[in-house]
Amino acid sequence: MMKGYRGKLPLSIITVTLCGFAFLALLYTERLSFLSSSSFLKSKSCARRTSAVVKAKDETAEKNLENPELDDRFEFDPEECDITRGKWVFNRSIKPLYTDRSCPYVDRQFSCVKNGRLDLDYRHWEWQPDDCYLPRFDPEVALEKLRGKRLVFAGDSLQRSQWESFVCMIEWTIPPQKKSMKRGKIRNVFKAKEYNASIEFYWAPFLVESNTEVNILEPKKRIIKVDSVSKQSKNWEGADILAFNTYVWWMIGLRLKTLWGSFANGEEGYAQLDTPVAYKIGLKTWANWIDSTINPNKTRVFFTTMSSIHSKSKDWGREDGLKCFNETKPVMKKKFWGSGSNKDMMSVVAGVINKMKVPVSVLNITQLSEYRIDAHSSIYTETGGRLLNDEEKADPGRHADCIHWCLPGVPDTWNQIFLAHL
Repeated sequence: MMKGYRGKLPLSIITVTLCGFAFLALLYTERLSFLSSSSFLKSKSCARRTSAVVKAKDETAEKNLENPELDDRFEFDPEECDITRGKWVFNRSIKPLYTDRSCPYVDRQFSCVKNGRLDLDYRHWEWQPDDCYLPRFDPEVALEKLRGKRLVFAGDSLQRSQWESFVCMIEWTIPPQKKSMKRGKIRNVFKAKEYNASIEFYWAPFLVESNTEVNILEPKKRIIKVDSVSKQSKNWEGADILAFNTYVWWMIGLRLKTLWGSFANGEEGYAQLDTPVAYKIGLKTWANWIDSTINPNKTRVFFTTMSSIHSKSKDWGREDGLKCFNETKPVMKKKFWGSGSNKDMMSVVAGVINKMKVPVSVLNITQLSEYRIDAHSSIYTETGGRLLNDEEKADPGRHADCIHWCLPGVPDTWNQIFLAHL
């Protein structure tokens, strides 16, 4: 009969046991090492995946440009979409709703093709905001929005070009017997009779009064009555929609002759003010009239920011250029800003409007217009009531108009944005 084993384990058994534990420990360590390596590989794999996703998004963005159906921008909302951020996209398939030959209301000053311009590419660029989809201008939608309403554009010749653009974009859909136009030196009225709609332009280059509205005086003789809009505003009262602008007429010098009270005081009654100061006082006078007169439940108010001036080709890197003459493409550099748009004056507009009681919708067209060095009237325009002669056309450095725009053209885009707000 065997006895149960008692006492210490033999050395050989201890040795085998220790070796077994050591082997298991080694396996465990290798497992940890493997997991660590796998995690690293996974991290690398994620990095490659992220890169692939970014690349895929870039490819999708390129496809979106080629195929608008893939466009993932959201529908235009003035509260959400920054209309100033975007790019001009060339699209040969885009055709304007009118031409300077088909629309009888385009002034000769803006009738570039009729006046001899041969390149037409400037008509085929569309503004594409980065974040949202800007709907095309629909004449029937515009007329329905204006049914039973009175729309008044008031301001300078750039505002007049926007008014002409708006009228031309809708008038072709209306039979001749159902529309009318009355034109004057100060007030112009287009009527769509079937819609009981009136679309007007009122000439007020400073918005406030001046001595140079009817009979245009040379800049040195101009006096601005910065404390009154009463002469003009009687023509604005009762409108359902008011669209204002004023800028370029203020930019005639570093200082302006300004007046309080009556013009009867003449040359002795004015004071010279720095241009931004005079501009601010004038805009405050306009704003006070809006706040004290306009019922926002009945009338919507818009203000169009400054239209870009392109008189210095070196602004866009063309040292040997002659202002905007012979430019055929927009500037493609993001956030391009030339010397013709004064940011101090733009800040004045923002400061005044932000303090108004009546809401004012700002149509910020400045940045998108900055890029369009190619779309001005240039030498295809008139001066003093006549077209430029051959000698003047041969000297674009002196005679090219790089303030106003060809129609159809950039003001059509302003109205596209305007209608989207409506």
